[in-house]
Amino acid sequence: MVSISVVTPPPPVSLAAGGFDEAAGAAGDFPEELHPPENFAMVCPYIYRSGMPKKRNFAFLRRLRLRSVVTLILEEYPAQNQRFLDQCGIRLFQFGVAGNKEPFADIPEDVMCQALLTLMDRRNHPVLIHCNKGKHRTGCLVGCLRKLQEWTHTSIFDEYRRYSAPKSRSMDQQFIELFDVRPVLDQLDADHLPDWPTVSAAESRGPPDRPPDPALPAGNGQGCTPSPAGSGPQCAQ
Repeated sequence: MVSISVVTPPPPVSLAAGGFDEAAGAAGDFPEELHPPENFAMVCPYIYRSGMPKKRNFAFLRRLRLRSVVTLILEEYPAQNQRFLDQCGIRLFQFGVAGNKEPFADIPEDVMCQALLTLMDRRNHPVLIHCNKGKHRTGCLVGCLRKLQEWTHTSIFDEYRRYSAPKSRSMDQQFIELFDVRPVLDQLDADHLPDWPTVSAAESRGPPDRPPDPALPAGNGQGCTPSPAGSGPQCAQ
């Protein structure tokens, strides 16, 4: 079962662009202590991952000045979270998938492709990716993003297992390994790509059955690289 929806919020109310309360930030007077959501981490510049944010996480999320949220849950988005997004002028992209669970459920590749295209459009940045726990479905999406960034499978699976522990799924890792990035590369908007050198290099080369596009500059091949376990990935700016 799959559901896809996009919710564009009304203009933010009494908050600066991006959802950050400038007056509170300047004074250092936040209504709550800053608590990151469960399993929160930076994926790359302007892309973050986590589990489902709760009310206690909202003050922290304001500091990120998010422009978009990509959620992978199938259920209706929680009302208090939707109100928070509306307040802050944050756009919601919902790519509802059931996850990779034996024997019948799996993540449709076309939905993953659309989610990746959303992440690869810098007009949606900064963006937070989340599912319920920030482990399996989020891990699959981040793993496929890493394929676009030309990470090795060893590094991709190491990162996946770090965030999905203690219940890593072999079907998730198989899905990542077999995922074909060529349909994503074919649909990328070259005018709004993130400033990640490996992405520009891959787009300039094109998929194997397509000649390079001379109009697109080649990257230097230096992008995100894995860092020691627990410290999160290090990305080229």
